[in-house]
Amino acid sequence: MTERVGLIGWPLGHSLSPFLHQRAFAACGLDWRYDLLPVEAETLAERIQEWVAQGYRGFNVTIPHKRRVLELALITQRSAEVEALQAANTLVRLEDGSLRAENTDWLGFLQDLQAHGVEVAGASCLILGTGGSAQAVAYALECSGAAEIAFLSRSPRHPRHVSWDVLRRSQDWLERVKLVVNCTPLGMYPQVESSPWPEDLPLPPQAIVYDLVYNPRRTRFLEQAEKQGLPAIGGIGMLLRQAALSFTLWTGREFDFFSLLPELP
Repeated sequence: MTERVGLIGWPLGHSLSPFLHQRAFAACGLDWRYDLLPVEAETLAERIQEWVAQGYRGFNVTIPHKRRVLELALITQRSAEVEALQAANTLVRLEDGSLRAENTDWLGFLQDLQAHGVEVAGASCLILGTGGSAQAVAYALECSGAAEIAFLSRSPRHPRHVSWDVLRRSQDWLERVKLVVNCTPLGMYPQVESSPWPEDLPLPPQAIVYDLVYNPRRTRFLEQAEKQGLPAIGGIGMLLRQAALSFTLWTGREFDFFSLLPELP
C-alpha cells in the first residue's frame, strides 16, 4: 500500500516539495507519495483529522499554519525545539494515531549558513518578519552565538521588534549589522517583483543577505544586495536541508537532496 505524506499550507502553488520528495522516495525504493494539501485556517483542525484518519504518515507545515497547528489536540508530543519556538514545520504520525511536532527549519537554516561559511558569533542580525520561520531563524542564530537579533515588524509588539520608522533612524546600528534574513513571502512567485526591502534605503553596508524565498532562485531582494556588492544567499539550500531532515523523520532513511539540485528550475 502506498504511504502518504503531504504539505499543509495556504496557498501552495509555489512549492517544490512534492518534486523533491517524490524523487527521494523513488531513489530509496519507497512506495510513498507526497501530496499538496491546501487548507485555510478555519478548517485546519478538521482537515488534519481527516487526513490522519485516511492514513497519512506525516506532514510538512508552511505559511500560515506553523504556529496555529500546535493548537491541535492530535499533537501529543513536541520536540524541544518546537517548545522553544512555538512553531512546527513537520508532523510525524505515531503508532497510536496521534502526532509528534518537529521543527527542521532552524537546523536547515543553520546548516546552510555553516555551508556558506557565515559566522554570526558576536554579530548583530536583522530578521525581516516575525512569523514561524523568523522564530526558527532567530533560534539558529542564538544557537550560533549572535550577540543581537532584531525583528522588522509592521506592528511591533515585542522589545526586539522594530518598525521601518525606527530602522530608518538607526543608521549607526545598521552599519554594524552582519546578517539580514528575509523570512517573509515577499518576492515569492508569482509576486516576483516585490521585495521586503525598500528601494530608497540602502542595505546595511557590511551585511550578508539571506532570502528564505527559493522560487524564484534569484529574488528581487537578492538583486538589491548584489547591486550593493553584498554577498547574497538564496533559500534553496535551506529548503533542501530541511526537506532531508523531514524525510528522515518520516521514513527512517537518509537521502542527499542536493543530488536533485541540477533538476530544479
